[in-house]
Amino acid sequence: MGLRGRGVEIKTPEQIELMRSAGLVVGETLALVRSSVRAGMTTGDLDRLAEVYIRDQGAVPSFKGYHGFPGSLCLSVNDEVVHGIPGGRVLLDGDVLSVDCGAIVQDWHGDAAVTLGIGEINVDATRLLEVCEASLWAGLAAARLGGRVTDISHAIEAYVRSHGEYGVLEDYVGHGIGSSMHMPPNVPNHGPAGKGPKLVPGLALAVEPMITTGSIDTQVLEDDWTVVTDDGSLAAHFEHTFTLTERGAWVLTALDGGQARLAELGVPYGGPGA
Repeated sequence: MGLRGRGVEIKTPEQIELMRSAGLVVGETLALVRSSVRAGMTTGDLDRLAEVYIRDQGAVPSFKGYHGFPGSLCLSVNDEVVHGIPGGRVLLDGDVLSVDCGAIVQDWHGDAAVTLGIGEINVDATRLLEVCEASLWAGLAAARLGGRVTDISHAIEAYVRSHGEYGVLEDYVGHGIGSSMHMPPNVPNHGPAGKGPKLVPGLALAVEPMITTGSIDTQVLEDDWTVVTDDGSLAAHFEHTFTLTERGAWVLTALDGGQARLAELGVPYGGPGA
């Protein structure tokens, strides 16, 4: 493992493989939550389900105990953007639930998030989720070896701006990831391309757009964790951990490595079997 400029951690291929193992646990956990969630469950029910699954895979939940966070998942409902604490809140039909998950395998991290509709959600909520998820993939598709981190940022913002009047959060950003969950560089979800550290083999990033149906202004609740929109507007959050190889992009937290979505976007897949 090496460090290259501005504290950016460059991983060996073997370390990236361990991150892929952690990423698969994260992806599988999110798939389990997606298939299990229903109206009437509490956020605490989902958190317990996820923790058992993560530990059964021989992994450790990244979030539990992180700066005192009490859950294995961040579970954020409706106007809650990120960092919602699992507990007794009952999920209702029509709710929008953001699920953020992290796992550690042999000291290496994976981190990803999805936003799900509970039961039948309205058209505006459905569109919010579609735009947020597609903006994530637009950002990943913009990454090229030799490019810069904010090439990703610009692509995310451009996609969102071209698909409606959504708020793109500026105070919460993606990040480098590897031997720690959060490390340099930051990956903003807005701004001009061509800035920030160079995209090189061995760099791993967690890219995570967060958008709202209204204002970008937020506040943190009295629990010192849960971030909510000031105006009560709905929020969505999608995230993947990815890296670049000489062959292309490899999405470490996608179960298929990102092959299907990258192919749809005409982007080379850089994982095993490419």
